[in-house]
Amino acid sequence: MQIELTDFYSRLGTIGVILALGFLLGKLKLISPKTNKDLVNLLLTVFMPASLFAAFPTSYSDETSDLFKAGLLAGVLVMTALIIVSKIIFNKKFYDDKLRYESQFALIFNNATFLGYPIIASTFGEQGVIPYCGFIIAFNIALFSYGVYLFKHKVDSKLILNVITNPNIIAVVLGVIVFITGFQLPSFATDAIKFTGNATTALSVICVGYMLSNAKFLKLIKKWKLIITAASQLVLGPLIAYGLLTLLQFPIEVVAVCTLIQALPTATSLGLFASKYGGDQTEASELVTVSTLLSIVIMPIMVSLLLIH
Repeated sequence: MQIELTDFYSRLGTIGVILALGFLLGKLKLISPKTNKDLVNLLLTVFMPASLFAAFPTSYSDETSDLFKAGLLAGVLVMTALIIVSKIIFNKKFYDDKLRYESQFALIFNNATFLGYPIIASTFGEQGVIPYCGFIIAFNIALFSYGVYLFKHKVDSKLILNVITNPNIIAVVLGVIVFITGFQLPSFATDAIKFTGNATTALSVICVGYMLSNAKFLKLIKKWKLIITAASQLVLGPLIAYGLLTLLQFPIEVVAVCTLIQALPTATSLGLFASKYGGDQTEASELVTVSTLLSIVIMPIMVSLLLIH
């Protein structure tokens, strides 16, 4: 599976237009911080789960099943590799305690949820969404366990419960069950889920655009550690995914999907996690902004080098 250069930039341009809309809405104060927070919560609990559930085919096939399982295994391997690399690069000799953990989080967890789904779906279609669904299980388990642990520094029952009850994981598990058993939902229910899931792309990108509208760009330029962290994430992520999965001879669909996911900017949830679990919310939000801005330049370069032939 290869990406056509013109198709990729066309789809990226579509995402860019919606991103600009979110930026404009933020500047015009048509989206408030509370509105954005509510949208993020709705995306994570309703729209994104609906889109993941709807992504599964209605008929079972061994090929589709193999792609899903390969995506899941690839997610486990890539997440593990990124955790190891993050601890090596962002050590206490180079970064102070709080910023060190935010930087590790940024390298490990990118925008696989908000930007990942719309880009994968528009670029690869169903053939890419299936391994993506497998990958997102590993991603969300790591995000709501190790991601929380980076800030809380402890494992408790609440952390485990958050993983088990995460709507995105539940949606994918239900999708797998329906896919394997061949169970057919009523057409009105299927349509309702699809219509709800279709809102994911626009709403998620608008939220990212709104976040950028609040950035103080001149101030960010002076923070070199944030720039180093963001650039490391955007370059090392796709290189690790592509190199590791190619070496282990994963299906080309899985390699392409995981590489493209790792080329995305760091997760917008970093700011939310830092705020909720005692990190530096300001630094975290700035890091997300820097990564998103740098991705405009670095992401097409990495995709061109690794996936476009």
